[in-house]
Amino acid sequence: MLHLDTGNTGFMILCTSLVMLMTPGLAFFYGGLVGRKNVLAIMIQSFVSMGWTTVIWYAYGYSLCFSGDWHGIIGNFHNAFLRGISLNTPSPNDTVPAMVFIAFQMMFAIITPALISGAFTNRVTFKAYMLFLTAWLTLVYFPFVHMVWGGGFLQQWGVKDFAGGIVVHNIAGFAALASVLYVGKRRVLDRGPHSIPLVALGTGLLWFGWYGFNAGSEMSCNSVTATAFLNTDVAASFAAVAWLLMAWINEKKPKFLGLLTGAVAGLATVTPAAGYVSPSTAVIIGMVAGVVCYYAVEMKNRLHWDDALDVWGVHGVGGALGIVMLGIFANKAFNPDGANGLLYGDPIFLVKQVVAVVFSSFWAFGFTYAMLRIIDMFTPVKVEAMGEEIGLDESIHGEHAYETLEVEELFNGDRKMRAEQQDAQEEPELVGPRK
Repeated sequence: MLHLDTGNTGFMILCTSLVMLMTPGLAFFYGGLVGRKNVLAIMIQSFVSMGWTTVIWYAYGYSLCFSGDWHGIIGNFHNAFLRGISLNTPSPNDTVPAMVFIAFQMMFAIITPALISGAFTNRVTFKAYMLFLTAWLTLVYFPFVHMVWGGGFLQQWGVKDFAGGIVVHNIAGFAALASVLYVGKRRVLDRGPHSIPLVALGTGLLWFGWYGFNAGSEMSCNSVTATAFLNTDVAASFAAVAWLLMAWINEKKPKFLGLLTGAVAGLATVTPAAGYVSPSTAVIIGMVAGVVCYYAVEMKNRLHWDDALDVWGVHGVGGALGIVMLGIFANKAFNPDGANGLLYGDPIFLVKQVVAVVFSSFWAFGFTYAMLRIIDMFTPVKVEAMGEEIGLDESIHGEHAYETLEVEELFNGDRKMRAEQQDAQEEPELVGPRK
């Protein structure tokens, strides 16, 4: 029975809008990190998720996540095409209409598979990506939403995940690792990020949207919501500074890109704990995230995994780290509906969190690797060598991110060539008399 609260409902509509903004933010973040020939190819993978994931969510995704139960793993099709959802249908918080909850959760579904795309940038065909997007949502994302948030066995067992440490970041990160190992290395490596200002813009949008991502997961506007909001900013800030210091110490220069990446690592790591821990704990989570995720990326580099945009090191490791640290630092004093972690008298809760992380990591890795093999039987997953050399913007999409700039460069080159030809014609007249 719906007991409408306009304050909670308005707040959740705002949070839903903020989470929606994160996907364009991710597109800018990833777009700045790749080379100039692949900007549109990586950005469309985020934007197309906004369209296609919405179609899937409406058709059967929401129903599989939040209606019915099959062995604690997945729901059923009772609410397919939003059948049975009316104006008076409540969400899990009966002061907010189900319509708002459906939209809020849909934004999570949109951004999660888009995170994975940063790992295999520059080398996966668009057709294979669309098949992957569909299969991954169905076989990995929807089951974990149900298991953790939709009444499945992990939720019943007592596993806690406030806003998506397992459901979003951990499974996306380990799916990214499986993708990298299956697809293999790029034939043509980028020289580096082509536009760090674009990365900064994307980071700002992600950070801003993350307030809705974490605070909105309380599904109401109260003191826990305020704590989650503060914890989100605190952890991101401390992680950004910690990563900056690690880069300064190890690479001898304070890197702006490191500051930005560290902020995202902190945001990912605090996500599962944001509404269950104190702000002081958020400080610890942020500092640990900045250091651990930095060295995870360093380890990836030493192992020569071509995780192009460090999805595993930031999201996979960050999400897992956040779930485990929640098992240590969870405190019911900051959320009576939460749990007490190891430091507050419940070591069993930590064990549950660790088991959940291991289980989700293996599931995401195994299903992702298998589905890529199956997709490869029907359509090539990896682009051809010539397509990669030209760049995916041209070879797949027939578009260019910087058309005017390229034309200007050609014009400047032609002008320089004509000037050199003129100098060559004038040279004999200048040197002749000297002979």
